[in-house]
Amino acid sequence: MGSNYRGTAFATYALCERLGIDPLYIWSGYKPEKHENLTMKAVDISVNEPTFKYRGMYHDDKDLIPRPIDSIGYIAEDPIVAAINKESHIQKLEPGYPEQCGEVGMEWWERFFETALRLRMNQVAPYVREPRSFEVNKMASDWGLFFSSHHYDMLLSNPWGYERFGLAKERGVEGPYNWNTNKEGMIKFWEAGVIENKSLECIWPVGLRGTDDVGMLFPEGTPINEKGKILSDIIETQVALTKEHLPKNADPIFHFTLYHEVQEYYEANQMQIPEDVILVWSDDGDGKMRALPKNIKNNKHGVYYHLAFHGVSEKQTVHTVKPSLIEEQFRKIVKSGATEYMMLNISEQREFVMGTRFIADICWDAKTAFEKPDAANRFVNWWSNEYFGKDAAADAVKTYNNYYDILHSYDQIFQGALALDYALYWQKFRMYGDLFVRNHYNKDWLNTMTKRVAKYDNVFKIANRAMENMDEQEAQFFFENAMYGMLIDYRGSQAALAMNKALYSCWNCRPEEREYAREAMRYLLKLQEETKRMERPPFENWYMDTFMRGRYCLTSVNYTYLRLKEWMNQLGIDYTQTEN
Repeated sequence: MGSNYRGTAFATYALCERLGIDPLYIWSGYKPEKHENLTMKAVDISVNEPTFKYRGMYHDDKDLIPRPIDSIGYIAEDPIVAAINKESHIQKLEPGYPEQCGEVGMEWWERFFETALRLRMNQVAPYVREPRSFEVNKMASDWGLFFSSHHYDMLLSNPWGYERFGLAKERGVEGPYNWNTNKEGMIKFWEAGVIENKSLECIWPVGLRGTDDVGMLFPEGTPINEKGKILSDIIETQVALTKEHLPKNADPIFHFTLYHEVQEYYEANQMQIPEDVILVWSDDGDGKMRALPKNIKNNKHGVYYHLAFHGVSEKQTVHTVKPSLIEEQFRKIVKSGATEYMMLNISEQREFVMGTRFIADICWDAKTAFEKPDAANRFVNWWSNEYFGKDAAADAVKTYNNYYDILHSYDQIFQGALALDYALYWQKFRMYGDLFVRNHYNKDWLNTMTKRVAKYDNVFKIANRAMENMDEQEAQFFFENAMYGMLIDYRGSQAALAMNKALYSCWNCRPEEREYAREAMRYLLKLQEETKRMERPPFENWYMDTFMRGRYCLTSVNYTYLRLKEWMNQLGIDYTQTEN
């Protein structure tokens, strides 16, 4: 028995893990050994309170989760974002993509919530763009998870759906989502979020950002002290509004995330935050904390941390935040006292299970995790032994070290794609007879790709040797978690090397140029097969084109294959001969 129903759930799942059920089995695919008889000794174990009081996962974006297919096109589905087109990865997509705002099936919420509990988390922030269901909110609360949300979902009211889902109209609110011009309308909108969820265990977000996660709009020329005062007044209004609708004996929990511009207001001492609001400090989207509290004062503090991120430092497809960086940052977080709250952005979760497990263990018991130096290497060694067995562990550790050495930042996954683009651009002129291309070409990409492919060759010798000492399910999960991220760039780099060789060495030899193109295609067809291996149940069509990873987006695993295929078609090179 636990001290409450949540503690009982943690104890039950701890027992399950001792019986051989992987807490990450939904993502790892591991099936426990079956025994006819199980014998248990009597135990009496008590544990201290977790290091982080409220700790959980934010399932941001989720573009890979199966949705209804959009028959109209992305621009019709979400005209506001598509019209902005402010970053290269925001695209106006054709029909045939999963709906950006489509519903997520209940089975995925069950998978997310179960994983959170098995990792001894106690809160969840499930939504961003999809329609909401009170059934999902209630399930989280009923299962023992505080229902919470992200930094611009004020009072769980879903500002994203203000216009998109017609929520403002449904709630009798008119006018824009703008505090300066429609204060009464916004209060009424937030109030609906409180009323809808007041029967649940919630952690209420307060503050204000726009419906597209942009900064609050102020009249031009508003000084920073006035901005801070306005935002402080908004938070006081939100806290009072929530308490008004909850039982008199309730003790609601609030969090205010110091994200982007609001951190500037706070650090300039321009804000007064109620003492019962947790101040949440954020990282830079790349695993490095922007700041941490220097003086706890009267408030409690926490953190918002990213393993997944959809933005400039895009890392949705593979995990790139090193365990060593996680250790470095969380040691600082714990030392600063920002341990009241931790929200971890992991999007669909599958790609980030290793980092999630490390952070979950730290949040549960940071003293044990950090009692010795080099917690990151100790974790990677434990992970490799636990998931891949003692015979493969040493090579598994080397593979993970190589992985983070190569994919040390978000942009390393598409270095091969960039080099291939470069070669295809100049080679096209060559194929049309422009011999002056020689004057514009240099060997930089050729040299870079030669070294990169050679490095990958050595890395995969070790990885393949590790797999030889694993059983089938261990080898599959190792392939998914340690190898596939590198394969995306490895195959692209191999193709790029072939095409850069053609560009450098073939000046009047069209048959050889065509053969180099076919060689490049063979590497990319291997990646297509490796991607199919990744798309085992329940992850079918996991790498189809989406609103975030469109057909001609560098972060799409299909980008290099589609680019080369299109190029070969334009020049009349039969890529189907390669497939045969």
